[in-house]
Amino acid sequence: MPEFDDKQGSGVDFSRWSFGFNGQYRHSLDEKGRLSVPANFRRDAAGNAIGRFKLTVGFERCLFLFPTEYWQAVVEPQLLELPIMEREARLVTRMLLSRAADCEPDRQGRVMVPAPLREYAGLGGEGIINGMFNRVEIWSVDRWLAYEAEAVAAFEDMAARYRIKF
Repeated sequence: MPEFDDKQGSGVDFSRWSFGFNGQYRHSLDEKGRLSVPANFRRDAAGNAIGRFKLTVGFERCLFLFPTEYWQAVVEPQLLELPIMEREARLVTRMLLSRAADCEPDRQGRVMVPAPLREYAGLGGEGIINGMFNRVEIWSVDRWLAYEAEAVAAFEDMAARYRIKF
């Protein structure tokens, strides 16, 4: 996959996309499939309200929630650059786009999680909401706890492998 950077003439100012999403929350889904997005995930790093999101499939069977402006400026251009003649490129594009949903938080800060996305992620009555810098991940409680149990065991080795310095 080609690197996506401003040197290619994209015009994207990546410093603009410093949302700083972090933290973990546990929220219930209501009977209509709505999930509350934490207030600090509904604002960008400058404190401006984020009015629209793109919700789609993520890795390890979680969901990705992106601010729509970021999705349009950063994710869509990369998907458009993928070679349509390559099977793997079509797979990635199809998975991300065919299940994507536009979301606008209601007055209580809830977004609708469509049934196909709830099924993909195994979301039941509750979800784990994790901030991941430029996106929010939504996990089923059971899947997150299983993933976390494995991740904790590998955390120190992976941090050393990627040369994370504190």
